Amino acid sequence: MINSRQTKHIGIIGCSYEGAALCYKTICNEGSTYLGEHAHPEVSLHTYPLSEYMKYVSLDDWSGVADLMISSANKLITSGAEILICPDNTIHQSLRIVKKKISTPWLHIAEEVLSEVKKDNYKMIGLLGTKFLMEGPVYQEKCKESGIEFKIPGQEQRNRINSIIFDELVYGIFNDTSRQFLLNTIIDLKSQGCDSVVLGCTEIPLIIFPNDSVLPTLDSTRILARAALKKAME
Repeated sequence: MINSRQTKHIGIIGCSYEGAALCYKTICNEGSTYLGEHAHPEVSLHTYPLSEYMKYVSLDDWSGVADLMISSANKLITSGAEILICPDNTIHQSLRIVKKKISTPWLHIAEEVLSEVKKDNYKMIGLLGTKFLMEGPVYQEKCKESGIEFKIPGQEQRNRINSIIFDELVYGIFNDTSRQFLLNTIIDLKSQGCDSVVLGCTEIPLIIFPNDSVLPTLDSTRILARAALKKAME
């Protein structure tokens, strides 16, 4: 069994605290599976307030988002981080800018999710997340590169999902009516030919559980955390 001191230091760039906390907990909880009782790689987390990110996201200013991510990354690197991850799908839109300034290895959340999609031989994914993610290029580009088809909910559904995320989930509020709305949206995606669904907001796995969904779920938060854990043990 690998000694935890032989693993690489993981740095987490947080955006919303619920998603960042789930990512952190997953790394720590599942580390003991590989490293022994109570063991996990060294982990550091830094996050600016979500409000700081939203100032730039709402203006479609992805260089402003990148500046925050770069600042967090530098703080983590100074703390010893050797691998960087960001458990927020939406702000990966800025990662191309960030990687020009940061040479420390990054794991891309959409790439890790689509690796699981290919492993499970899914052909058409449904995507749930913020409206900025569902309508943006992060998964569109990575799906095109991977040869995977994807669908997103309709406009009214996207607006409601966005409201559920920003008015409820990021505050740790989990309403049954919102859970049912998300489950009904997954049913609609299945009717359109989707064979799986990406929980692309890192808080959605806190309200939608695999046994609830008519489609297999791809939990982007935990997929990224597990990929970082494996990378740290290489």
